[in-house]
Amino acid sequence: MILPHGPKHYARLVGNSESEPIEVVDERRLKGGLKPRHLVMMSLGSAIGAGLFVGSGQGIALAGPAALVAYAVIGLIIVSVMRMLGELAASDPNPGAFSHYVGNALGPGAGFMMGWLWWIQMTIVVAAEALAAATTLQELVGVLPAWGWSLIFMIVFTLLNLSGVSNFGELEFWFSLIKIIFIVVFLVIGAAYLFGWTSEPSPGLSNPGEFLPNGVGGIAAALLVIAFAFGGIEIIAIAAAETADPGPSVTKAIRTIVWRILIFYVGSVAIIMLVLPAGDPRIVESPFVGVLEQIGLPAVATTLGIVIVVALLSSLNVNLYGASRMLYSLSDRGMAPKIGTRTQANGVPVAAVLASIVVGFLMVPATYVWGDQVLERLLAMVGSTLLVTWIAIAAAQLVLRRRADRNDTHMPMKMWGYPYLTNLTLLALAGIVVLGLTTESVRGQVLSTAALVVVLWGIGAYLARRNSPTADPTPDVR
Repeated sequence: MILPHGPKHYARLVGNSESEPIEVVDERRLKGGLKPRHLVMMSLGSAIGAGLFVGSGQGIALAGPAALVAYAVIGLIIVSVMRMLGELAASDPNPGAFSHYVGNALGPGAGFMMGWLWWIQMTIVVAAEALAAATTLQELVGVLPAWGWSLIFMIVFTLLNLSGVSNFGELEFWFSLIKIIFIVVFLVIGAAYLFGWTSEPSPGLSNPGEFLPNGVGGIAAALLVIAFAFGGIEIIAIAAAETADPGPSVTKAIRTIVWRILIFYVGSVAIIMLVLPAGDPRIVESPFVGVLEQIGLPAVATTLGIVIVVALLSSLNVNLYGASRMLYSLSDRGMAPKIGTRTQANGVPVAAVLASIVVGFLMVPATYVWGDQVLERLLAMVGSTLLVTWIAIAAAQLVLRRRADRNDTHMPMKMWGYPYLTNLTLLALAGIVVLGLTTESVRGQVLSTAALVVVLWGIGAYLARRNSPTADPTPDVR
């Protein structure tokens, strides 16, 4: 069985420097059980998680009212990046997604780096989602400590991901729908309060406080937290390979989700800042519940606190799926142990799922020992790795689009304003990196990510040369 591709094998036509389209046989076979509606909801579900429900409060605390501008900037960047990714995924659906495209564009070393960096990032995100859900549930109902709830979540969602992609897709559809309904209700209630349409007195626009309470350094630190908030939306390109008629499906999904994500995030952050007074501890602790309590709806706040737990678990579910499929693709391309390609009869790569949940299980004893500090560290670790992902996607799109145009290759979906908007997006991302390097509080994180990129790229290039000693390792970036 050959995984579904577009009407033309885009990767082959543009000069595939990494591999031919993945052919999966016998025990190495994924089953395409996802529907277009699953694809849309999975991407929304992945992005609406701990980054929004927990990270938004941290972003506001770091940047103050300027966080709204930072969310808008990152949001516009991700809209642009998702359009680039849509162009690539609609033409060449592949479970390796951006790792596959980056490898085709910049060489196998870059593809190795991108795949492993994103997999590491997603395993950390899975752990963060579990801890955030566990902490929220412990505060709401008690019964078990946070680490106990986290352990239960790890076990349950490991089993769910092993149950088959069609079951997974249907469950995630309803999980994500609950989240979207909650966000819409939250925006409506918050707006009604601010416009004075409720019984509680409205603060109007008096709450935000000083625009830059922590200076430029606060903005730099907030940008990485905010980048984490948008992380996961790129999973749509990975899921496309297990969707019927992937080209049209991913095209429709990309067009549907990007502006919704921007509205959900910017709208929610605006409500939080305008409803809760500056310096209110609830902004960091539980901003959505805090807003509903401030409006005078404590019972609704408790009920929707449970909804937040469901939303976080939904993100855990879909991000575990994405991490396992990326590891599957790395294994199939010879960039990870071959055991990662072994699947059950239902098409689930068992070893890849189990390897992707390990970090989440390790965080259970870590939380038992260090408490809330574990979640805070996890949230801070991911932002800079997402910047690398977005930069790599933009660079790959520039190279592969140039090759496709040269070969007169048909593409079902195209990037807006190519190449100008792609270059502008790269410039904006480079500016965020430079800002991070000039800010002491985040410089170490950016440098450690850069070092990891160099190490992974070097390992990938070495393995490519060792496995293909007669091949030219220089990528064709024309």
